Parts: sequence; C-alpha cells; structure tokens
Amino acid sequence: MRITKNTSQRDILELAPACSCKECQHGCRMGSGVLAKGDLQTLAAFLKLTQEETKEKFLEETEQFNQTLLRPKLLRKGKPYGQCTFFDEERGCTVHEAKPLQCKVAMGCKPYGDELMQWFMLNHVINLKDAESVRQYANYLKSGGKTIRGGQLSELIGNKEQLKKTLNYSTLK
Repeated sequence: MRITKNTSQRDILELAPACSCKECQHGCRMGSGVLAKGDLQTLAAFLKLTQEETKEKFLEETEQFNQTLLRPKLLRKGKPYGQCTFFDEERGCTVHEAKPLQCKVAMGCKPYGDELMQWFMLNHVINLKDAESVRQYANYLKSGGKTIRGGQLSELIGNKEQLKKTLNYSTLK
C-alpha cells in the first residue's frame, strides 16, 4: 500500500500495529507524540481523570507549524529532550490502550515509518487555514523536508494565486 495524505486513518492504523521493539521505543525515550483530535478525551477516560486534570498532571504544550499542540510531558533531566512521562523501561507505554494517535503510528522499525509520520503531520498538525502554518511547512519542504503524495503545496492549496499570496506574505491570516 502506498501512503498518501488521503489514506484513511483506519488503513494507517492497520499499517501500524502495536510494537514495542527497541526502534519504536527509542521515540518514547527521546520525546512524545502530540495529541490529535479526540486523544485528550480518550487519555483522560483511561486515566479516570477529567480532561483538565489530565492536562495539568501529564501534558505540556509544544508548537509545530504555528500550531499549539499538547503532548505528554517530557522527563528532561536538564536536556531539551527527554523520556515520555508515560514510558516505563520495564513495562513500556503505560497508557498503551489510550496513547496519542501520533504514538500509535510512530513505527521506527518499518521501512514506511517516515511516511506514517508525514501522513500524521499533514492530517493533524499543519493547518491549511493558517497562512503562517503553510509558510512554515513551505520552509520545511524547501529545506529538504520529506513529504508523501498529496503533500506538495500545490496539491494542498490548489489555488496558485492564493498560494503565491500566502508565501509572499500578502495573506497574513
């Protein structure tokens, strides 16, 4: 199966079965995945907490492509990166049944792992209605960032004039 921006989430999850190998757990030791729509509710229910309690105790904000997103807190130990608060060296992910979608699709051991992360970014992080998000994504691509079919700017924003206005800052919002 070829992964594209329009591949369904169901198909993506079938390509990303639960894995706890060393390559997949590396991401848990170095960071955490961001939450997609619905992840907070699922995580809070699993933890038997309110969404606000879950945010306060276990989540932190991060910014990607001009979007403020939530992710599990990192145990940094004085470093800019760190282990996910839900990762245990012996048990692995302690919220496995309710972990964020990005964590579910992070497959370091599969040859298509990069494509899964690009699918997530295109469908759950980049906001095509936010001009600055689009510009930051354009810079990501320009600097060598990878994408999948459906992820080129001309494919995402079919109106060439609108894309031009966005990239030259004529469109600010």
